Amino acid sequence: MDSQVNETTRPHITAKVEIPEQRSKLHTEDLQVDAASKSGLEARSVHAWFDKHHALADISLHFPKNTVTGLIGPSGCGKSTFLRLLNRMHEFIPRAAMAGEVLFAGNDIYAPGVNPIDIRRRIGMVFQKPNPFPAMNIGENVVAGLKLSRVKTSNKDALIEDCLTRAGLWKEVKDRLGSAGGSLSGGQQQRLCIARALALNPEVLLLDEPCSALDPGSTLRVEETIVQLSATMTIVIVTHNMQQAARVSDYCAFFLSDGGPGHLVEADLTTNIFSNPSDSRTADYVQGRFG
Repeated sequence: MDSQVNETTRPHITAKVEIPEQRSKLHTEDLQVDAASKSGLEARSVHAWFDKHHALADISLHFPKNTVTGLIGPSGCGKSTFLRLLNRMHEFIPRAAMAGEVLFAGNDIYAPGVNPIDIRRRIGMVFQKPNPFPAMNIGENVVAGLKLSRVKTSNKDALIEDCLTRAGLWKEVKDRLGSAGGSLSGGQQQRLCIARALALNPEVLLLDEPCSALDPGSTLRVEETIVQLSATMTIVIVTHNMQQAARVSDYCAFFLSDGGPGHLVEADLTTNIFSNPSDSRTADYVQGRFG
């Protein structure tokens, strides 16, 4: 799907959604991101629809390289939808549409001629529920994406070890790589899915509530993995766990719907969002007064 969405697919916007000035506190402006960081990932005036339902309105966010950004907000405000827009997963949904730009390395990923498979390889995604392939063993699961993307590797065993190590799982499974991926615990399965995404050497990793179904111990290990990975890639994580957002993210973006399309209330350093937010609704949310 191109950024210029066919008018028969989505409602016509007669005017851009008005956002108060304080909602425009974005990474690009406030944090004075340098040119090297700007080559990372950026959404500009993004909208999303499901048929005639306007799900997201005028979202602009920049994700500096080698950082973790947490997307927070109540259920139904469009966080996961926004995440799927960042690597063209949104277009898999029937009658879904979008408008705006998503820039990756300075180029719009929705521009005509852009290969979405290549985009999804470079911007990987891990879903809320662990989904290892049941017919494959642990090692096969790690490299499954290579076959789907027709990517060759000269040393598959070394790649498997490297990805499982980076995902914090190698020591736990190195002696049973031939076991089924589904034989692992929930937390191990989630880290296996992270390892599978890493096998394609992505530059950005999108995580959609990766710990929502995990116990505290497994959650801690996944969080440790996220922090370690951020040294070499950009990570965007959707989470409803405010403690998790505070622990792992460098920046936070607060989404809200207010009965209409989901919109961005504010985005800032995580320490500012939790200690000195610009909007009272952000303070109410992170302090647990609603949501």
